[in-house]
Amino acid sequence: VQQGDPQRGRLPGGARLTRGRRHRPFPRQAGLDAITIRRMNPAAQTAACEPPVLGATLRTASDRHVAEAEHMPDERSLHLPQLSISGFRGIDELSIPRLGRVTLLAGKNSVGKTTVLDAVRVYASRGRYSVLYDLLRDRQELTESTDEDGDSAVGIDWMSLFHGRNPDEQAKIVVGPKDSEYSLEIHFVDSPQRTLFTDRMDTMILKIIFRNNEHFLQDLALDYRYRSTRRIQRNDELPPAMTCEYLGPGMLNEVQMSHLWDSVALTDDENRVRNALDLVIGTDVVGVAIVGELGSVRGAVRGSRRAIVRLKSQNQPVSLKSLGDGAVRLFGVALALANSRGGFLLIDEAENGIHHTVQRDLWTMILRTAHENDIQVLATTHSWDCVRGFAQAATDFEHGQGVLVRLDRAGRGLRAVVYSEEALKTAAEQGIEVR
Repeated sequence: VQQGDPQRGRLPGGARLTRGRRHRPFPRQAGLDAITIRRMNPAAQTAACEPPVLGATLRTASDRHVAEAEHMPDERSLHLPQLSISGFRGIDELSIPRLGRVTLLAGKNSVGKTTVLDAVRVYASRGRYSVLYDLLRDRQELTESTDEDGDSAVGIDWMSLFHGRNPDEQAKIVVGPKDSEYSLEIHFVDSPQRTLFTDRMDTMILKIIFRNNEHFLQDLALDYRYRSTRRIQRNDELPPAMTCEYLGPGMLNEVQMSHLWDSVALTDDENRVRNALDLVIGTDVVGVAIVGELGSVRGAVRGSRRAIVRLKSQNQPVSLKSLGDGAVRLFGVALALANSRGGFLLIDEAENGIHHTVQRDLWTMILRTAHENDIQVLATTHSWDCVRGFAQAATDFEHGQGVLVRLDRAGRGLRAVVYSEEALKTAAEQGIEVR
């Protein structure tokens, strides 16, 4: 691969490697979900008409799994060994044939990376009302509605959950392992069934199915200010939800940070969170604490509690935010990891606030913590520095378990291209574009 060639290495999906002065694009192959790159041995090179410096072998999913078995996590140990999404928001159909203990999603803007994270949030909650509501509220999916007193109110646009935003009687959302009893289904309830629950036709009713459990969400024309919330969904009747922490592209605010910190204070995880700051501050950190008035997650006044850091070089503790966005972002990632034991951690735009020289150490920390604490991590990125740091950490980590997935638009559909650890290593070394 010529390092100076501006056309160098793009792996799957029509991209190409440069060999000598000639361009040899990889062929498109139906059903291909991964590319593994290896150096050819001398015998293989002499057998070729034009011996390449770098040989490319296209493998089927089953061949790849056998070849990489010693580096792959046991699929039975993953909460989601693969992922299929249909009918959910901007995704009509998507199948990701392999997820890792830590999976990094790359792709162009608006291709659907964040929607994949949203789908996993819904799956982990088993379709709980609070998660669906918060997801749509955070995305500002709002519509004009009428409350129970006949007054105008701004409500959540529940139809935006469904692909196309105009569900019919056959509309449903499916999220989970492909063709599995562990998939979560959300159905739009048609008019004949609707009358069993309500006479109001300006509301939506959703039927949610997970394994043998079926429950309904009713009267979903709700006031945006939490004024009217009638629904048929009792948490004691629902299948147990999985732990799932979500970090958006921004920094944690004081309330969110305090809530996460309270779960790790005075535990072994507190030391791990403190050690995460060493990645940006060095070994100058003595301790971390959250100080200020107590308050609820929803009700605390912003700024009433704040994170402070004791440094060896300072006589007095300093505010965490005074150390920069990188320190705040790393602290947030470490806190979220500590609160995700046995469940999922979802990170949107993982590169935000993190210097490129820290990316490798960040992903090493995430891979190791996820492996030790049974956490499955899915993250998104637009950054080549983030991809390269992830590739370096994933190939160096003794347990493997790192997978890069690139999402591409294919006509009106969406496809996933999965990169193995070996392909990631080659991409990082050769500067091959995989985003």
